[in-house]
Amino acid sequence: MIRAFLSFFGSIFTLVTMGALAAALSIGAVFWIYSRDLPDTDQLAQYTPPTISRIYSSEGRIIDEFAKERRLFTPADEIPDLVKHAFISAEDKNFYNHQGYDPRGMISAALDAATGNGVRGASTITQQVMKNFLLGGERSAERKVKELILAARIEKTLSKDKILELYLNEIFLGQNSYGVTAAAQSYFNKSLSELEPQEAAFLAALPKAPSTYHPVRAQKRSIERRNYVLREMYDNNYLTEEEYREARVAPLLSVQGGDYESFRDEIPPRDYFTDEIRRQLSRDYGEGEFFSAGLSVRATIDPELQQVAAVALQEALESYDRSRGRWRGTGKSIPAEKLSDWKAALANVKVARDIEVGGHWYPAVVLELGDQSMRVGVEGQGEQSVPREDIRWLPGSFRDEFEVGEVVHVRREGDSWTLRQVPEVQGAFMAMDVDTGRVLAMQGGFSYQNSVFNRATQATRQPGSSFKPFVYAAALDSGFSPATIVVDAPIEINTPQGLWRPKNYSNKFYGPTPLRTGIEQSRNLMTVRLAQEVGMDVVGGYAERFGVYDNMGRFLANSLGAEETTLYKIVAAYSMFANGGERVQPTLVDRVQDRWGRTVYKHDRRECIDCDAATLEEGFAPTIVSNRERVMNAITAYQLTSMMKGVVENGTARGKVNLSVPVAGKTGTTNDAKDVWFVGFTSNIAAGCYIGYDQPRSLGEGASGGGMCAPVFNKVMQAATEKYGGGPFEVPPGGHFIKINRYTGARLPDSAEGPDVVAEYFRLGEEPMFGVAFDGGFAMGSNLPLVDEARGAGVSGGQQVRNATGETVTIPTKKATYGSMSSGGLY
Repeated sequence: MIRAFLSFFGSIFTLVTMGALAAALSIGAVFWIYSRDLPDTDQLAQYTPPTISRIYSSEGRIIDEFAKERRLFTPADEIPDLVKHAFISAEDKNFYNHQGYDPRGMISAALDAATGNGVRGASTITQQVMKNFLLGGERSAERKVKELILAARIEKTLSKDKILELYLNEIFLGQNSYGVTAAAQSYFNKSLSELEPQEAAFLAALPKAPSTYHPVRAQKRSIERRNYVLREMYDNNYLTEEEYREARVAPLLSVQGGDYESFRDEIPPRDYFTDEIRRQLSRDYGEGEFFSAGLSVRATIDPELQQVAAVALQEALESYDRSRGRWRGTGKSIPAEKLSDWKAALANVKVARDIEVGGHWYPAVVLELGDQSMRVGVEGQGEQSVPREDIRWLPGSFRDEFEVGEVVHVRREGDSWTLRQVPEVQGAFMAMDVDTGRVLAMQGGFSYQNSVFNRATQATRQPGSSFKPFVYAAALDSGFSPATIVVDAPIEINTPQGLWRPKNYSNKFYGPTPLRTGIEQSRNLMTVRLAQEVGMDVVGGYAERFGVYDNMGRFLANSLGAEETTLYKIVAAYSMFANGGERVQPTLVDRVQDRWGRTVYKHDRRECIDCDAATLEEGFAPTIVSNRERVMNAITAYQLTSMMKGVVENGTARGKVNLSVPVAGKTGTTNDAKDVWFVGFTSNIAAGCYIGYDQPRSLGEGASGGGMCAPVFNKVMQAATEKYGGGPFEVPPGGHFIKINRYTGARLPDSAEGPDVVAEYFRLGEEPMFGVAFDGGFAMGSNLPLVDEARGAGVSGGQQVRNATGETVTIPTKKATYGSMSSGGLY
C-alpha cells in the first residue's frame, strides 16, 4: 500500500518536474528566439531626443521657436524630486527596486483583472522606455516579450536616473508637449522648479491618456486621476499628510482654463524675419536637423526697427490701396445659419490677426446693413457699429459694398470703429548694417498671416533704375569720371523682338550731360549709351561680382534693370558702395549654438586685436581687422556715393528723404510703373523698399519710386539714425577734389560757390579729361529739341558763380555738340 502510494506521488512529482522543465525550456526558447536581432540598447546611452530650436533677438529675448515635437530637454539632475516622485508613484512605484520588469506588479495586475477590479498596465517605466524608443506601440505578445528582454538589458547599461531622464523627456503629455518641461509650460506656464504638488501630480496623470484628462473639458475626471496620484505619493512617503490634504482639495488651475497666461503670449507672432531664418537654416542644416536639434539661434533683428519698418511699409501700401477706392474685403464669409453664434464661427475663420497699423485690426462679421451705419460683431469686442462717413472713400453705400455674413477687418478709432482691408498691392523692406551684413529689419509683405511669401527674399522683380549705379560703377572703374560727358539723345536698336527705342522718364532729351547729372536725374538714354561704351560684359561682370545676379544676360535693356532680382540682393550690393567697396554677406543670424551650448556657426569672422585685453586706455576702442575681399576700388565707391547723394539732394528723390546725416540712394521705376523702388544708405546702414502687385501690372500714372518708396525709406531711416547715428561718408586717400558745374561739366576755380557747383573727387595722377563727349556708338542727330537744364541765377545766357578773387562771373550755358572741344576745358 505504501509502495503504491509513493509510486503514485513519485509519478506526479516526475510529471510536475518534467512539465516545469519543459515549460522553462519553452520559455527559455521563446526568450532566446526573440532575443536575436533585437535593437542595440547601447544607442540609448547616446540618445539625444528631438528638442525645440529657438530664435532669440539680439537682446536675448525669445522671438520664435520651431519644432515638430515641442520638447525642452532637461537633464535628470535638474528635474526636481517632486516631479520624479509624482511619475514614479503614478507609473512604477517599485522603479528603484526592480531590474527592469516588476513581477509583483505583473501578478497584482493579473489578480485585479481576474477579480473584476479592472485591467491596468503592468509595464514599468523601463519597459515604457523600451517601447517608446526601440519597439513602437504595437500591442502583441511578441512585443511584450521583446520589451521584457530589452528592459532587463538596459538596466545593466544605464543608471536608474538616466532611464528616468529618457522617460521624462520623451513622454507625450498632450497639448503638443513632449517631456515634462514643455508640459509644465503648456499647462501652467511654469518651470519644473515652480510646480506645486497638485500640478506635478496632474502631469503624472497624463501619460495614461492625455486627451482623456483635459483640464477644462474633462476637469472632473482629471481631478480624480490627479488625486489618485497624490494618494500614491502620500502612501510612498513622498508627501506629508498636510501637503497631501492641501493639494487634494486644490482647484485644477491651468493655462487652458484661463487661470495663467500662456507662454505663447510672451512670444511675438511669427513674422517674415524668423520664417526666413527657418528657411535658410533648414537649407543649410536640413529641415529635420533644424526642427529637432535644439538649436539656439541669435538673430540680428532689431525689434524696434523691425516694428517701424513693418508699419511704414504697411501705411504706404494701405494709403495706395485706399486711393483706388475699391472694396475687396477678406473673401471670407459666415453662413446665415451660423450667425446666431457668430463668436464661435468667427473664431474658426482663417484671416490675418497680426496687423497693428494705427492700432490692432480685429476680425469682424457683418450682422446688419443700414443707411447710416453697419452693425458688426468684433472678435473679443462684442457688437459694434461702423458709421457711414467711414466709407466715404468707397463709391457705394453699405448695401452696395457689403453683405451680411461677410468677414471684414475693423480697427478702433477713438470712440468709433473703422473698416480696413489688406491691400492687394504688396511690397517689401529691408535694412542692414553695411559693415557686418547684419540684417536689422525685414518686412516681406503687408501681413505674414495673410501671405507668408517673403517678397524681400523670394520675389524676383525688375529693379529698374535702381540697377543703374552698377552701370556707373563699371564706367568709373573703366576710366570715366563724374564729370565725363555722355550724350543724352534718342537711340534705336534692332533686337530679335523688333526695334527698341528706350526713352527717358520725362520723354525729353538733354544732349551732352555729365555722368553726375545722368544718375541724379536717372537718364535712361545716357545709361544705355554708357553701357554700350563700357561693354555689357563689363557691366554684367560688376553685377555678378556684387551679387545682384548669378549670371546676368548681356543685353542692353538689362542696363536699365530689366532682368529680375530680389530686394535682398540689391540692398546687400548697395552696402558695398557704403562701406568703401568691401564684400559683405547679408545675414539674419549672428550665431548658432547646439543643444550643449557649443557655437556651430558665427557670422562675423573679423579679427579683434584688443578684445581679450582686460582694460583699454581711456579714449581707445578695440581694433577690428577686416579680412574682407575688395570688390570695388575705394575711390570709385566714394565717387559713386557722392553722385548718389546728389539723387537725394538734387535728383529724383529730392524732398522725399530728409535725414540728420548724409544719405545716398537711387530711385527705380520700371516700365508702366509695375514696380517702384528706392534703395539708399547712410555711412552705416543700407536699406531698400519696393512696391508692386504680386501679378505685375501698372500701379497707375504718377507712380514712382521717389513718390511711393522713398517716404518708407525715410521713415525707417529716421528711426535708424536716431538709434545708430551716422556721419559723413569716409573720403579714401589717393585723390583730390576739383569743382565743376554739375550741368555742363565745366571745370571751375577752387573758390567757386553756388547751387550748380559740385566738388568731384578725382584720382591723383589721373588728370580729368574735359571736353570729350561719349555716345556709345550711337550718333546724336542734328536739330534735336534738347532741353537746357542749366539754371541762370537771374542772368540770361549763363550761370553765376564766385571766382577766386571774389568776383561774380557768368558760365555759358550753351552745351558743346558731340565731338567738340574748347581750350577753356568746358568740354
